[in-house]
Amino acid sequence: MMMYKSASAFRNAKHKRVALFGMSGLGKTHMANALRANGDWFHYSVDYRIGTRYMGEYIRDNLKHEAMKNPFLAGLLRTDSINISSNIRFDNLAPLSSYLGKPGDPAKGGLAFEEYMKRQDQHRTAEINALTDTGYFIERSHMLYKYNNFICDTGGSICEVVEPENPNDPVLRHLSDTLLLVWIKGSDAHADQLVERFNSAPKPMYYPPEIMRDMWQRYLKIKGCNEAQVDPDDFIRWGYAEALSHRQPRYQAMAENWGVTVHAEDVANVATPDDFDALIGAAISAAH
Repeated sequence: MMMYKSASAFRNAKHKRVALFGMSGLGKTHMANALRANGDWFHYSVDYRIGTRYMGEYIRDNLKHEAMKNPFLAGLLRTDSINISSNIRFDNLAPLSSYLGKPGDPAKGGLAFEEYMKRQDQHRTAEINALTDTGYFIERSHMLYKYNNFICDTGGSICEVVEPENPNDPVLRHLSDTLLLVWIKGSDAHADQLVERFNSAPKPMYYPPEIMRDMWQRYLKIKGCNEAQVDPDDFIRWGYAEALSHRQPRYQAMAENWGVTVHAEDVANVATPDDFDALIGAAISAAH
């Protein structure tokens, strides 16, 4: 059941609560930043929560593992003389991405495939936990910081950890009970831009294990190579377009069954809370 029954109900709500979802790069963080900078909005970043609360220790231990390879740093670490931590921020999730890594040739920064899959599973658990923390943060943002409005900036892989067609999916049920789910839908042109951007700077992503194992085996067969010969960036690039096509129908099912849809070209024009209210109001009207 949708939280807001009409555009006017959303516009006049004392407490506005919205979760944005869709592929990374289509404007989720852009809108969240605009609301945080210009209005009474608390910005909850799921990826930041994953990287600090649920995977922070994994990230720090990995940094220490690398530092222990240096005798000078190893001695300081053993005597607790230095502290190593990640400087993860809303606008810099590199520590989380670098920990997730990419499978392939270790000389090119790749991970052994099974180690990579272990980290993927850690991310899945962390993402589910961070998403179901949303209700807690809604309450916390109001009680502790006195924010009336709440924007949840979800990760691109949200559609991989839920079952959009299941009316009892625990994550989607929790989210829909506490806020309005909004899909930022991109066009074919946006998809081309995302692929181009990803190819220029490939980054780790989360994939369901059955999809990742299938892609890995197909890639090895196509390239005629073994695990240690895989170029990590080439493999990730190869799989990205497939991930886009896999995720689109899952996002659409989430929007149809649990929320509303806005378009990326309209999101790009949002600069103020009033712009945001108008955009979401139109999406609610279209859904009824």
